[in-house]
Amino acid sequence: MTDLDKQPAPRRKAAFVLAALALALLAAGVVPRLHASRALAAQTASQSTLTVSVVSPQPAPASQDLVLPGAAMPFADTAIFARTSGYIAHWYTDIGTHVKAGQVLADIAAPDLDAQLRAARADEASAQAAYAYAKTTAQRWQTMLASQSVAQQDADAKLSDMQTRQAALAAAQANVARLAELVSFEKVTAPFDGVITARDVDVGALVTAGGTPGSPSAANELFHLSQTQTLRVFVDVPQDDAADVKPATEAWLTTQQYPGRRFNARVARSAGAIDPTSRTLRVEIDVDNVDGALLPGGYVQAHLALKSTTPALDVPVTTLLFRPDGVTVATVDATGRTLLKPVHLGRDFGTHVEVTSGLSMSDRVIDNPGDSISNGETVSIAQPAKAAQS
Repeated sequence: MTDLDKQPAPRRKAAFVLAALALALLAAGVVPRLHASRALAAQTASQSTLTVSVVSPQPAPASQDLVLPGAAMPFADTAIFARTSGYIAHWYTDIGTHVKAGQVLADIAAPDLDAQLRAARADEASAQAAYAYAKTTAQRWQTMLASQSVAQQDADAKLSDMQTRQAALAAAQANVARLAELVSFEKVTAPFDGVITARDVDVGALVTAGGTPGSPSAANELFHLSQTQTLRVFVDVPQDDAADVKPATEAWLTTQQYPGRRFNARVARSAGAIDPTSRTLRVEIDVDNVDGALLPGGYVQAHLALKSTTPALDVPVTTLLFRPDGVTVATVDATGRTLLKPVHLGRDFGTHVEVTSGLSMSDRVIDNPGDSISNGETVSIAQPAKAAQS
């Protein structure tokens, strides 16, 4: 029999009550602590898992409207100078005049040149007469030589004189042709169809062939002529888009002077080489301007409908990570962990960018990833993958 058994019944009952009360108090203190500890552990685990939003790559647009600044320039543009010296006798066209090829723009009075031409023609006539006489004489001496009436040496001398006279005649004829050509330059003509954009001559002004020596080039011009029925626009296409520019590429022009109007154009040619300084390709765009709506020298915006030569994907620019080893994107793999993938970029669409390699349409790409994100991090997706709307 134990000591407790030896105790009276009331004392044993009190001991049991005290023991039960102690156990109840202990349970009341320990159980909440266990629940709090478990909740804290769950909260800590939840906070240690990064919650991310993901997007799905989408096919990049097959074509892109590339807009580049440019200036509409005449298809042909030239300064017209005097090709003979003299005084302006009359001018027939002013600025804004539409002219045809060969049309007379001005007359130059050159009396000295006219006198030289008359003298040259007189010299030509004299040379012609001298040659005719020498030719007749040579033929006569050849006849007498056949009958041995004259010496061979005398006949040869007459033949040589004829040949000399013939050469002198040819020289006189060449001089006449030269002076006649110079006299024809007294009429200043248009080299092609176009519009006169500048006139820098007045009646009585002295002009010299090729301009006035020692004066600025612009001051030597008589007229300035531009061909405006067709205009050409030169644009510099970035290297990333250069491969997509071809002669058949669709093109059009817009300008602030005509809101909403589209001037259909065509890619005529390109330089075929990248400028090493600007890393751009010089491209010429031709546009019909029969109605004269576009003025030469005006600012325009050139639109090129570039078609991508390779299939590519489109993602928001907010998914890109720029690391020392290149551009990467963070994706979520099948196990819910991060996987960084290097990518190559193509065309820039502003808020979106073209990815030419490194991604597939099944990838879940993290949007707005932190700069410190790395491979193998456990993440939870905040919402189902949304399409990368461009």
